[in-house]
Amino acid sequence: MLQSYTKMKSEFNKNWNRSKQPRKQRKYLANAPLHLKRKLLSTNLDKPLREKNSRRSIEVRKDDEVKVMKGKYSKKQGKITEVDVKNTRVQIDGINIAKKDGEKAAVWFHPSNLKIIKLDDSDKKRMKSKTTTKTEQKKKEDKKPVEKKEETTKTIKPKPKDK
Repeated sequence: MLQSYTKMKSEFNKNWNRSKQPRKQRKYLANAPLHLKRKLLSTNLDKPLREKNSRRSIEVRKDDEVKVMKGKYSKKQGKITEVDVKNTRVQIDGINIAKKDGEKAAVWFHPSNLKIIKLDDSDKKRMKSKTTTKTEQKKKEDKKPVEKKEETTKTIKPKPKDK
């Protein structure tokens, strides 16, 4: 009987829409299935990559080159060596922390604190966007050649006046 009100439901609710309450947001993120957690591993693209790929952000993958934007290791760069989807974190090659016994341990980063500088372009499907954004549609409309309709000039004869 004690378990019924002390234990919070730890199942993922497919019908959950949104909430302002941080505890419900944390619960959603913690209990989300891996196919949704994978989408949470997205990070911003560098400006030249944004223009080239016409997207603002993309999911992080192994062998992407990233730059740390926030925290103790800000402005450091490296390749991603490991991606942990379950805990939404990534390891970057060359960024280590010294333990007390002298060993080096890899530092884990949340993707929201990173920026992708160079993409791993081995997978072509990765860059295809599933939906076109409004800006992409505008760009496509601007690129289309404007068809000019030939204006035919008609000579209008004045009507004869009846007397």
